[in-house]
Amino acid sequence: MPTWLIILLVGVVLLVFGVAVEAAKFLIWLGIIVLVVSLVVGLIGRGKAKV
Repeated sequence: MPTWLIILLVGVVLLVFGVAVEAAKFLIWLGIIVLVVSLVVGLIGRGKAKV
């Protein structure tokens, strides 16, 4: 299971239960940022492999 997915799931679960809403929002944003960074790194790596 990818790290970004675990972070997103933990954030969503915290939001659903209403526990530490600020921490949940932070985890969701952190998960999205990690997802975007991993996608960019993957695309850059794939582009270099083709060259």
